[in-house]
Amino acid sequence: MRFKRKIKSEELFKTIELTPLIDCVFLLLIFFMLTSSFILVPGINVKLPKAVTSQQISIQRVVIVVTSEDIIYFEDKPVTLKELFKILKEKKAESVFIKADKDASLGRIVEIWDICKKLGIDKIGIATTYKEEK
Repeated sequence: MRFKRKIKSEELFKTIELTPLIDCVFLLLIFFMLTSSFILVPGINVKLPKAVTSQQISIQRVVIVVTSEDIIYFEDKPVTLKELFKILKEKKAESVFIKADKDASLGRIVEIWDICKKLGIDKIGIATTYKEEK
């Protein structure tokens, strides 16, 4: 005489409990949120002008920042036009990226542009943010 065996493992796999899995996922999420550190990008805070023809530019070697008060910064240090000329000449820069505040005077940007041209730098870019057309 053969008895039917009740296999409990089959009954266990009919429904999978997701509650412990969800608890583990939430614990991991909380752990990573509490242990992660956010890094602020250092630099001078400027409001970039908007342009319809903005493009993504690869990393530039030389970045010059002009604030709304027309103060020129190179590597987060304020410099004069004469100092900027010397720095660019020493660095033998091939390309320059000007990151000017939208309220900076055009005259200051043109002065920087002229310095670059005097040193033979032909690749000069100006940072903008994308402006959607209406």
